[in-house]
Amino acid sequence: MRILMTGFGIGLTLGAYFLAKALYMRYRHPLLNVVLLGATLVAVALLLLKIPYQAYLPARSLMMSLLGPATVGLAVPLYRNRELLSRHAPAILAGVGLGTLTSVVSVAWLAAFAALPCEVVLSLLPKSVTIPFALEVVRLHGGSQALASAFVVATGTLGSVFGGAVLTWVGVQDPIARGLAMGTGSHGQGTAMAFLEGPQQGTMAGLAMTLAGITTTLLAPLLIRLLVRA
Repeated sequence: MRILMTGFGIGLTLGAYFLAKALYMRYRHPLLNVVLLGATLVAVALLLLKIPYQAYLPARSLMMSLLGPATVGLAVPLYRNRELLSRHAPAILAGVGLGTLTSVVSVAWLAAFAALPCEVVLSLLPKSVTIPFALEVVRLHGGSQALASAFVVATGTLGSVFGGAVLTWVGVQDPIARGLAMGTGSHGQGTAMAFLEGPQQGTMAGLAMTLAGITTTLLAPLLIRLLVRA
C-alpha cells in the first residue's frame, strides 16, 4: 500500500508540474509560477481526495533525495556554455559576490535590529541559497534547520514569482544579467524560472546559485561572530 501511495504521490507531483509549466508557457503570467502553482495543485488535490499529508511524505522524501543530483546536473549547461562564462568571468564574480554580500548583511542587520532570537537570525542568514547549502550552514553554526528550510522556500517562491517581472520593470533585459539576478536572489526556484526564459538565463542562474552558496558559507561564520559579540 505504501509503495502504491508513493507512486501516486510522485505521479501527482509530476502531473501538477507539467500542467503548471504548460499554463506558464502559454500565458507567461507571474502568478502562474511553476513552483507556486504546482505546489498549490498538489495541495488542493490532497485535500479533495482526503489524503493526509503524512501519506504523501514518502513520495516527498524520495523526490527531495534527488535535489542534490539535480543541483550537480547543472554542471552540464555550465560546461556547454564555458566560453560564455570565461568571457564574462569578472562581471559574474563581482555581481554574484556583491549580491550575496548585500543579501546576507542586510538580513543579519534587519534581524538584529528587530531583536529576533539568535536561532531565528542564524536560520535567516542562508535564506537566499539552495536548501543543501542552507542546511549545512545552520548545522555547522547553529539555528533551526526547519526554520532555515522554510525561509529558503519562501525566498525562492517570492523571487521566482516576482523576480522576472521586477527585472523587466526596471529595464533589465540582458539574458546574462537576468540569469545572475535570479540565481543569486532566489536559488533553485529562480534558476528553474530562468531556464524557462532561455538557456543563457538558466545557465547563468545555475552558476550564480552555486557561487552564492559558496560565498554564503564563507561569510556566515564572520557574520555570526559579529552578531554574537553584538
